[in-house]
Amino acid sequence: MNVTHANSDALNAVLTVTVEHKDYEENVKKSLKDVRKKAVIKGFRPGMAPASLINKMYGKSAMVDEVNKLVSESISSYITEQKLNILGEPLPSEEQQPIDWDAQQDFEFKFDLAFAPEFEIKLSKRDKAPYYSIKVDEEMRQGYIENISGRYGSYVDADQADADSLLRATLTELNADESPKEEGVTVEEGMISVMLVADEDEKAKFAGAKAGDVMVVDVIKAFPNETDRAALLKVDKADLENLEPLFQATITQVQKYQKAEVNQELYDKLFGEGVVNSEEEFHQKLDESIKHNLKGDTERKFYTDVRDKLIDKFKIDLPKEFLVRWLVAINEGKFTQEQVEKDYPHFENDLKWQLIRDKIATEQEFKVEKEELVGMAKGYIMNQMMQYGMGQLPDEFIEKYANELIEKPEERRKMAEQVIEGKVMDWLKETIKLDEKEISFDEFKKMMESKK
Repeated sequence: MNVTHANSDALNAVLTVTVEHKDYEENVKKSLKDVRKKAVIKGFRPGMAPASLINKMYGKSAMVDEVNKLVSESISSYITEQKLNILGEPLPSEEQQPIDWDAQQDFEFKFDLAFAPEFEIKLSKRDKAPYYSIKVDEEMRQGYIENISGRYGSYVDADQADADSLLRATLTELNADESPKEEGVTVEEGMISVMLVADEDEKAKFAGAKAGDVMVVDVIKAFPNETDRAALLKVDKADLENLEPLFQATITQVQKYQKAEVNQELYDKLFGEGVVNSEEEFHQKLDESIKHNLKGDTERKFYTDVRDKLIDKFKIDLPKEFLVRWLVAINEGKFTQEQVEKDYPHFENDLKWQLIRDKIATEQEFKVEKEELVGMAKGYIMNQMMQYGMGQLPDEFIEKYANELIEKPEERRKMAEQVIEGKVMDWLKETIKLDEKEISFDEFKKMMESKK
């Protein structure tokens, strides 16, 4: 068996694999012996069919399988041994001659290869990329203060209900004629949020309600969601169908939500006792928090700007024709060639950036340590749990699931790429000149929207 390749140009080559009968003969014999041991053929005891019959029935398919396996293994070994830096995977060549599996014993297979282009990473402080920071203005600050005072507010007693009130009521099940149902359900301390009442006519009944007021409520109209209705009436969802829709509601307490006052008590809740002692210090802390929260947005903007700049700077050529063929092949049945060609510019830029990023990482000898993967996995898990309202999980729980996550090959690969990309971006910040600019949030939003 022989494997060679010949370059068509700097980015393309044809790889030729020559397979002779002697290369696969023994493997085919072994394969047919295994088939004979397991074969169940009418007229013969299991495993006792004549070898000639087995060869006639399975010889061709065994030869095809063994030759293809040999070709695949030899290509993989050759690429590794020759240290060929290829893009995608080898594709059957358009120069390939038809194979006659019935008549041939020696074979020649041709495959098209595409090489990653050669380029140099030359960067210095003469290279410049914009780095934006978002200016915190009074409007933004006040928006955060409103949000914080809302989150730290509480319900207080009120004289009468409005659209945001919380009501406590005794609920008594009624018959259709609005008379109390014998042995009906009575709920003490039922909690009604006026905001959550779905039907406008039912909601209107609570407008201006005071303690002691009595009204008839259609609980099905007011709370069509069975979970909400079961919680209000303190029954299992399965028991709702046995209840009448009408309930008498006797209001026992009216409360309204009152935002927290911006004072020392709120400062202590937010930052710890005595850490912040004035409005000026509060605004300073708030501005730091706002800038921290916006850091992710500015980092993403820097990433896209420096990525675009380097793609443009290095002028990397790619073998488009091969890559389109490869994308069509690996997405067989999912995308047509026309669809692939339409989206190719986006794929091409992603691939160029990947080549740039990986070359920087290789030259700078960036490594990914297990601790870094675990740290990233922990952050991912904590974010997921917070989305489900489970933000206070024990450290050992997070550690356990983080270690399990990085054992999954695909997840480990993704996180390793993120770690490397983070190191590359940090290196770029140190290597090139950052053209730092402070802009308003509105300007930043417009800039981001224009990139979409």
